[in-house]
Amino acid sequence: MDISITAEPVDERRCKFVVSVPLLDAGVRRFATAGDAEDSPLAVALFRVPGVTEVLVSGHAVTITKTGAEPWQVVGKAVGAAIRGALLGGARAVAAKPTVADPAHDDALYEQVSRVFSSRINPMVAGHGGRVDLIDVQDGVVLLRLQGGCQGCGMAEVTLRQGIETTLRETVPAVQGIVDVTDHASGANPYFASAKK
Repeated sequence: MDISITAEPVDERRCKFVVSVPLLDAGVRRFATAGDAEDSPLAVALFRVPGVTEVLVSGHAVTITKTGAEPWQVVGKAVGAAIRGALLGGARAVAAKPTVADPAHDDALYEQVSRVFSSRINPMVAGHGGRVDLIDVQDGVVLLRLQGGCQGCGMAEVTLRQGIETTLRETVPAVQGIVDVTDHASGANPYFASAKK
């Protein structure tokens, strides 16, 4: 099986790795510790990479959080090898999300996040012709999609981390993180053009 992996560094602590094959059929799996990863060979392999502290898997993407000063160019090689090894291992790389003991928690969180989107976040991005759609909340992780001027915008990552995520964590402390499921490559009218890579 031919597996291609693209690294999209978020900052020096986080990097999103987009894989050419699906890692998880539906939803999001967040592994906050190596102990959480026991049922998922991909997450087990990634926690073996020195410095990895959190693994977040959704669809074709895995977002890694790390400690240490090693640049992503170095850590990314070990992450890529771990991803390929887990996918070629024969077993299901990431187990489906276990049944949540209290599904009402995510439902209540969804309602709180939805109110923040309506009252603060969408008015904030509307000035740039953008909109943020709340897709779901799973295990405290918010799935969202950027629309309009935010889709494909060169400043989308700044908006996500310094605007949206900061606002959510301040107003809804139970939020564990955010996952952007936007197809930025198909953005037709970005507010700021992306830099060519």
